[in-house]
Amino acid sequence: MTLFHIFLVAIIQGITEFLPISSSGHLILLPKLTGMADQGLVIDVAVHVGTLFAVILYFWSDVRSALIGLPRALSGRADTPGARLALLLLIATIPVVACGLLLKLSGYDEYMRSITVIGWTTIIFGLLLYWSDQIGRRTKTTQDWTISDAIIIGLWQAIALIPGTSRSGITITGARFLGYRRQEAARISMLMSIPTIAASGILLGAEAALEAESTVLISAATAATFAFLAALAALGLMMRLLQSVSFTPYVIYRLVLGVILLGIAYS
Repeated sequence: MTLFHIFLVAIIQGITEFLPISSSGHLILLPKLTGMADQGLVIDVAVHVGTLFAVILYFWSDVRSALIGLPRALSGRADTPGARLALLLLIATIPVVACGLLLKLSGYDEYMRSITVIGWTTIIFGLLLYWSDQIGRRTKTTQDWTISDAIIIGLWQAIALIPGTSRSGITITGARFLGYRRQEAARISMLMSIPTIAASGILLGAEAALEAESTVLISAATAATFAFLAALAALGLMMRLLQSVSFTPYVIYRLVLGVILLGIAYS
């Protein structure tokens, strides 16, 4: 891979991982629309690791609290804010991990990586995000996050295994339908991404280790660095914009992109 190719993949992953516009959809589309070679599993894992470190750094106070409370949560005692957060994140991650393993073992995940699927999911789940953002109540915060809400949003997150859905977009949609404020819905979504990306990284990393070479590892480290910087910038920008801007601009982007993709798919 050239440095430009690595940079392009990393920037796309970094910017789109936390914006509600689907990172996996964009990464699948890159080789399909540009003719570039697929970046490969090692680079995929590297850019996900980069975005993982970005969200951990951005929400470090929450992450630190959850890590401290994790032992208590695992022992069934959610009697501190950190333990409660850790428990809720674990519960919310179970559906996507279980469904992801089933898809991986069945091989059906490869059948969904088409421009047609991505085009339709980009439009459909974009409209669903708009609907939830318009009708959602604006009262609940992360302090109101319950086990039942964690299960529901976790089930929404499992839908993101369909390329083009957007993990952040679908979890924000679920949170908005449950009545969480925009920033709080985004915060829950971002925190949920940490165990999800980590689980995905472990699963894919085991495969990537088999094909890793010294030259590929250097490219992977470069990609992870670029993705980290892009994700950190995108996170900061989105969280600031949500103080005064709705999710409508992202919905418009999704609709335009979806129409273009379907035009390509059916032409």
